[in-house]
Amino acid sequence: MSLLTINDLTVEFPTRRQLFTAVDHVDLSVEPGEIHGLVGESGAGKSTIGAAIMGLLDRPGRIASGTIKLSGDEISGLDTEAMRGLRGKKISMIFQDPLTSLNPLFTVREQLVETIQAHLGGSDAEVNKRARDLIDRVGIPDPDTRLDQYPHQFSGGMRQRVVIALALCTEPDVIIADEPTTALDVSVQAQILDLIKELATERQVGVILITHDMGVIADTTDKVTVMYAGKVVETGPTAQVMGQPSHEYTKSLIAAVPRPTLKLHRFPQISYGGRETRFAIDDMARHWPKVDNDTTKPVFEIRNLTKKFLQRKGLLPWDRTYFTAVDDVSFDIRAGEVFGVVGESGSGKSTVARMIAGLYPVDGGTITFEGQVVSDLTNRAALDAYRKNIQMIFQDPYSSLNPRMRVDDIVAEPIRHHKLMEGSDVKRRVDELLDQVGLGHEAGLKYPHEFSGGQRQRISIARALATQPRFLICDEPTSALDVSIQAQILNILKDLQEHLGLTLLFISHDLPVVRQMCDRVAVMKQGKVVELQETNDLFANPQTDYASELLRLMPRLDDLSTEGLSAEL
Repeated sequence: MSLLTINDLTVEFPTRRQLFTAVDHVDLSVEPGEIHGLVGESGAGKSTIGAAIMGLLDRPGRIASGTIKLSGDEISGLDTEAMRGLRGKKISMIFQDPLTSLNPLFTVREQLVETIQAHLGGSDAEVNKRARDLIDRVGIPDPDTRLDQYPHQFSGGMRQRVVIALALCTEPDVIIADEPTTALDVSVQAQILDLIKELATERQVGVILITHDMGVIADTTDKVTVMYAGKVVETGPTAQVMGQPSHEYTKSLIAAVPRPTLKLHRFPQISYGGRETRFAIDDMARHWPKVDNDTTKPVFEIRNLTKKFLQRKGLLPWDRTYFTAVDDVSFDIRAGEVFGVVGESGSGKSTVARMIAGLYPVDGGTITFEGQVVSDLTNRAALDAYRKNIQMIFQDPYSSLNPRMRVDDIVAEPIRHHKLMEGSDVKRRVDELLDQVGLGHEAGLKYPHEFSGGQRQRISIARALATQPRFLICDEPTSALDVSIQAQILNILKDLQEHLGLTLLFISHDLPVVRQMCDRVAVMKQGKVVELQETNDLFANPQTDYASELLRLMPRLDDLSTEGLSAEL
């Protein structure tokens, strides 16, 4: 008997205009000790299946037909009270965003203790010991201290470990992991995936792993189900589906995955359904200011850059303690290149980027842009002139766009701020930008929530290009996007760099993406640059143990089909 069985599941969301079918007659089963991967693009229905299993469908969503059985007992028809007793105890869920899963007002200990007592009971001493053991088991150092801290005092990777500890604390039979490693660096990702595999092997827990990361699927799962538009298009053993896919959509999806050993000139895009969106780079290039890309000249010279953050307040200076996020960092960025920065969470990557962008003040060292020291600019006019040429694409398109502003106002904001155009010229420029990033000028009348994640990132790119900058900072621009949308965004960035002569600072934890995008790479650890090499040299022959370890933990993707790929010779 299968641990979890889904038969002919259909989930519908009635709306005023139509009936939307999010999951369409899906069959799926999970055996004890099996890790079953669920993949597909945004909107495929993956997370909806997880919510249906947990009884957490958002209203007015409903299970229209089909059954969900746990160890042979049907659970899809249980009432709210019965489902509440099952949820957490027999079936647990690891959500994608740990910040929305943890209560910011309670310590980690309070949240673990509450969950354990609700489902398992026990004395205070027993429950606290169990909480401490769980924190230790998920690899959080110094558990006695960290238990009494709040979620905001943990990094993203550490918060995700706390969420996993919450999912494990009731010893469930089934765990649904919904994008558990999104936005985590390779070392933390490897530790979390090893923990999930250990649970499946040792305790025979059944796991449904929902993810857009094909490397995670290839390295972790036993079986995989591929979904498209609410339907299952292919299912089977992971090695078979990933290595010899039979469905055209699966082939197209796998072809869009960046490879660590095969450098591509352009990323193949999803061809199934004919949904490729054109990016009008030629139209943009005709109106772009000519850039002198003398590669012998550095655009940026970073020297001995240092940044400290206050860790503990005190009335007197000697009572205060500081955390050094960036420690004596130096490097140059050449004209026209894509300069990559990699490292674990907390290594200082994004802090360096924010100092270059002028969002953080510099505590030590200098930043020189095209011969001018900009790290100590105080004159508002000079600072605005610098920022016009330096634009940033942030990691999360959800939080980097104002939800109360229409898209045309979002894109127009930097044009108006820098007084580049007035009146109808602003509207014409915004329409051109939206057309050029493949959204169409009619998108300007909508709000950010009306777009998918990939479309929102295109809006962010249009906004960043509005001032016709000479330098783009890309801080994890594709980490939260599925592989097909990632391919579109990375192709856009490649076009910008090649055809407009833009210089890019590219920050990412995704090493295969860095391999494809970057000319040179700086490796950061604990605020310091520990290695800087040409990209090909770094991946072929890393010079430090730390870089070697990061590359070792990188998904190999050796067993993925290479159909449809064309190597850059």
